[in-house]
Amino acid sequence: MEAKIERFDHEGAGIALINDKVTFIPKTIPGDIVDIRVTENKKNYQRGKLKKLIKPSKERVEAKCPYYAKCGGCHLQNLTYQDTLNYKMNNVKNILSKVNKDIDLTIIPNPCEFNYRNKIELKIKDGELGFYEKATNDIVEINNCLITDDAINKILPSFKETNIHNAEVTIRTNTSKDILIIIASQEKIAYEKLIKENVKGIVINKKLVYGQNYLLDKINDIEYQIYYDAFFQVNPYVAAKLFNIVADNINENDYVLDLFSGVGTLSLTAAKKAKDVLGIEIVHNAVVSAKNNALKNNINNVTFIEGDVFKKIKDVPNKYNTWCVDPPRKGLDKETIKTITKYKPTKIIYVSCNIHSLVRDLLLIKDLYKIEKFYVLDMFSYTYHAECVCILNLKKDI
Repeated sequence: MEAKIERFDHEGAGIALINDKVTFIPKTIPGDIVDIRVTENKKNYQRGKLKKLIKPSKERVEAKCPYYAKCGGCHLQNLTYQDTLNYKMNNVKNILSKVNKDIDLTIIPNPCEFNYRNKIELKIKDGELGFYEKATNDIVEINNCLITDDAINKILPSFKETNIHNAEVTIRTNTSKDILIIIASQEKIAYEKLIKENVKGIVINKKLVYGQNYLLDKINDIEYQIYYDAFFQVNPYVAAKLFNIVADNINENDYVLDLFSGVGTLSLTAAKKAKDVLGIEIVHNAVVSAKNNALKNNINNVTFIEGDVFKKIKDVPNKYNTWCVDPPRKGLDKETIKTITKYKPTKIIYVSCNIHSLVRDLLLIKDLYKIEKFYVLDMFSYTYHAECVCILNLKKDI
């Protein structure tokens, strides 16, 4: 079935109008004329799969990754890097228009557009190591990921020697190129085959079987201990810029509340300038790391509480004038929004990897807060995802 791609959707797929029905076709770009196969037909839309590129768009480039056509990881490698930034800016601006159509966006490019990821999550299925093909359970077997740090790529061939048939694998690295391997599997694993000079630890089914269960890293002037199951930004190059944005919006008299504080990245960054900081985080090992990181960096004006933000928020005293929030993709819950509207902190620094949940939350507090600054950071190059930082100030007439 022949179709012309008219525009992008919010997830980097091309959109064509076929028989008056909107059709989403991944790995296509506006201007492409394509031959497709319809894979899903709904009442108001359908999805298709690219069979053949009949006539490429003048904006199309050849993807550098040999797995791009099938792999579900990247979405935009058929564009130049600058065009991916343009797409993300337009996408964010379009979605953000529900809140305000006149917001000026500042784009922060990735200084390392390839081999930037310090964490990768893979599947092993029937002995094949790789990623799922988009919208399927089929494995795209790989031996190298173009957006992943080469320290991780170099360890991938060693998994063939372990004879693992089925497992979930996470590999983490740091700026020193140390490796931490995390495996979930029902099989007995010959993990000795994975022990290399730079492998600092191996965790199998949440149990440490070799070395240590954390990595050490340093971004800007702060050192971090990062346990195997703790959140840490996957792009250290852009994370450094994100932390600087946070620091630039903290004052010496601020009392800062950091929700979803993880290993303390934003808390410790804020504490370098603020009077006092409180971080709340639910993951036990992340809180342990955060407390250790405060000691390691001789930062004594920060406190960390372990617990569910959605429950702990009710007990926080109303003395924090600046809130940092970096929630999971689902965004803030009703209790947190309710507490914001009750306490009315004078400033909110909202960090989000999901523009949709961010806009939903902004709509709930738009009568109280004005967007002062909005940053779009290319944390996840060649995917449709973008990291956003929104600086909100309490309106003066509230």
